[in-house]
Amino acid sequence: MVLAAAALWGTTGTAQGLAHGQLTAGWFGALRLVVATGFFALYAWATHRRCAFEPVHGPLPWSGVLGAGICMAVYNLAFFAGVRLTGVGLGTAIALGSGPLWAGVLQAMVTRQLPSARWWLGTVAAVGGGAMMALSSNSAGQGLSWPGIALCLASGLSYAVYTLLNKQLVRYASAASITLRAFGVAALLALPAAWIEGGAPAPVAADYWAVAYVGVVTAGVAYLLFSQALRHISAATGVTLAMGEPVVAFTLATLVLGEQPGAMALAGLVLVIAGVLVVVRAELRAARAQAPASQPQSARIAALTSSPSSSTDMA
Repeated sequence: MVLAAAALWGTTGTAQGLAHGQLTAGWFGALRLVVATGFFALYAWATHRRCAFEPVHGPLPWSGVLGAGICMAVYNLAFFAGVRLTGVGLGTAIALGSGPLWAGVLQAMVTRQLPSARWWLGTVAAVGGGAMMALSSNSAGQGLSWPGIALCLASGLSYAVYTLLNKQLVRYASAASITLRAFGVAALLALPAAWIEGGAPAPVAADYWAVAYVGVVTAGVAYLLFSQALRHISAATGVTLAMGEPVVAFTLATLVLGEQPGAMALAGLVLVIAGVLVVVRAELRAARAQAPASQPQSARIAALTSSPSSSTDMA
């Protein structure tokens, strides 16, 4: 599910590039959050499930919902601002690359248990590969911007915190309920920020189609998948598996937009794929270890199947 979400996220840049619209980056990100919020509301209404709106395991901690919404808004706003200052290649490398590392450190602080050596190996490989892919496409030649770097690091941190909060919230309510509330908060924060940055928007027809696509598909469907997956895997693993996003973006940029990748980009592609596979293997290994070794083989299989971590097989 996380890899499917990452594949959808990877189409965002191509959709925006093909639109050739008039929206600023801030308005594009803010309207994406608005459309996604509407999608989550319609999804919750269409399913006719009580759990789509109400907590199912006790009162929903609204402080966590508010925090998740703030993190999602900061992630969007800081990323676009940071990329504008540092350039697409370097900014993307710092934002996407720092996310898994932030998540690993934060998860260790919360659970007081470091991820396995295999997880770190796969994460470092995926982050390094993603950085190589992003930097290989950076032809803008912009100078080093420390404020831009700080914004990109803040973007990666906010995404990691959002994932950790989401991991906690899905214990109380459905993925649709959590994403509806969190994205609603994020949209309320992002709209005035976009207005301050770019004034009133002047969208053209291409903008409407692009915003509808990224709002429904790359935010709505993708984050439903991502939130549901966090019921079964660790937050740190979820952030690392999301490194599949630049692989899809790279492939689409080559096949659809006609970009010509260099040797550095191809090497980074291989590293990302290898790193993601190592992280998947580490998660599966951890899931198997949860089944007591003293149980018979059939009992261990049954325990693994019923364990929430076993759903990592879906990745």
